[in-house]
Amino acid sequence: MIFLSCLFVFGYTLVNDRRTFAQLSREIFINELTANTLNLHYTIAYPENFGIVHIPKLTPYVAAEIKSREDELNDIIMSLEGITPVFLAPDDNYTYNLLKAYLLNLKNGQRFHFYDEPFSPSSGAQVMLPILLNDYVFRSASDVENYLQILDQIDDYLAGLCIFAREKAAVGLFMPDRIIDRIIEQCDIIIGKNEILSGTHFLQISFKERLKTLADNGLISAEEMNGYLAENDRLLLTVVAPAYIRTGDELFLLKGSGKNEMGLAHFAEGKEYYLHLLAQSTGTKRGIEEIKEWLFKDFRQNYNELISLLRLYPALMDNQDEADLPFIIDTPEAMLKDLEEKMAADFPRFTAEVELILKNVSPAMEDYASPAYYLSPPIDYYLENTIYINQKNNLTGLSLYTTLAHEGYPGHLYQTVFNRYFMEKTNGNPLRHILHFGGYQEGWALYVEMEAFDFAKSVMMEKYPEVEFLYEYLRLNHALQLGLYSLLDIAIHYDGADLEQVRKILVTIGIVDKDVALSIFDYIISEPANYPKYYLGFLEITNLKNEAKSLWGEKYSDYEFHRVFLEAGPSDFATLHKVIRGGR
Repeated sequence: MIFLSCLFVFGYTLVNDRRTFAQLSREIFINELTANTLNLHYTIAYPENFGIVHIPKLTPYVAAEIKSREDELNDIIMSLEGITPVFLAPDDNYTYNLLKAYLLNLKNGQRFHFYDEPFSPSSGAQVMLPILLNDYVFRSASDVENYLQILDQIDDYLAGLCIFAREKAAVGLFMPDRIIDRIIEQCDIIIGKNEILSGTHFLQISFKERLKTLADNGLISAEEMNGYLAENDRLLLTVVAPAYIRTGDELFLLKGSGKNEMGLAHFAEGKEYYLHLLAQSTGTKRGIEEIKEWLFKDFRQNYNELISLLRLYPALMDNQDEADLPFIIDTPEAMLKDLEEKMAADFPRFTAEVELILKNVSPAMEDYASPAYYLSPPIDYYLENTIYINQKNNLTGLSLYTTLAHEGYPGHLYQTVFNRYFMEKTNGNPLRHILHFGGYQEGWALYVEMEAFDFAKSVMMEKYPEVEFLYEYLRLNHALQLGLYSLLDIAIHYDGADLEQVRKILVTIGIVDKDVALSIFDYIISEPANYPKYYLGFLEITNLKNEAKSLWGEKYSDYEFHRVFLEAGPSDFATLHKVIRGGR
């Protein structure tokens, strides 16, 4: 009788914990997405299929709500701690451990609230909003109406961020004037009133193109299309453009309030914040001294390999430009096809048929956008994918080929579609899709970008056998540069290096132009932990690969390593080490 009672209690607890975790996961998933319609739209194409009913909104910053959000986070953590993870199904157990570590890291970062920077020149709201609006997919008339309601809220959204900027300035944590000037310039140019008045703004052109697709498919009438066009013009002219002008004016008034023109290390809690940010963005749990030692060791190794290569082939010093050798494959489409073929032997496939659209970055955004970027598709509509190429960067030949490997196959596009496909096939917890692990994603993209140098060699070897050494030289140069920038990131934000120290370091790799050095310095100041997200992520993946080779013995293959890594999905690296050792 006692034995049966114990079984009943155990079974009840197991079922109850599983039910509680499923409900908690769903609540977090829905609450996170419905707080911002842009996030929702880019994550789910058809919210109604997930039982989500929402009012289109961009939730503005309100200082009074910070405490309630902190309380909400603490409540979620307490609810998680009331669940016994060993009672969960294996995949939910894995998700539970990821989620708890993720939330505890967010909680740890709450005290650094004013260190966040929503207006950075490269990834700030003033840049990202137009990019996301430009590619906001219209699948129905309701999508168009939601889009227009988002436009109508941009003034309140940016006004809230300006309030936050004033609060940052009041506590002495605002940015240097020279960076403010760049953001003001962006606000003046990106949403240009003259372009809107002439009907040539890219947010008008792309809007009309998306509406035409709906009209051609019979989803909206000609009359509805004209009404939407007029409303878009009105909102751009009367809401969005004035909001950008006011944002620039607000930032101009804050000039002179910045107390620090260097890295985070020169703020009171800057070092502590940087350590938090480094862990959060890279997914590594290594200490800062271990990270520095690892980066130094890697830099020395790459440097020694490069010197050895130059000793064998000194002519490389006189012929360092891959443009001197015409790349045999000359279009982005053909390059992506070749990359798909080259990766086939060592990367697991999925049977889903992917549609890839290549687009050029709008000329109005070329100065602010990356050389190329990939926009992740919704989890329920993941076969339609888009890669943008920035023509201003003039990517050609090897540079374009390796960039497309990073963004497309076997990089972000492949990794994302594989994850979406695998999660769908295994009925994975949708919550996994909103837990962001930058080191996993960007580390993978850099890892396969480095692999693509070997793919490129095989493309060119028959006609230009000398590329074997030239491309290896260029790969090592690329690794040296990214490794050095990662070290500079730590030197600036943790060790307190100033501009002059950074210039002296850059001279050692041939960067002598003072304006270029200042540009690199300002980028690192504005985007702390960004370079390590890529390069530390790459090193962590390489380390996982070596560990798998050692542990798996004869069972190891690159194909099997890639399968295990990709099926694990976005995770921190401490957890991925457990996966490699056979645990989840």
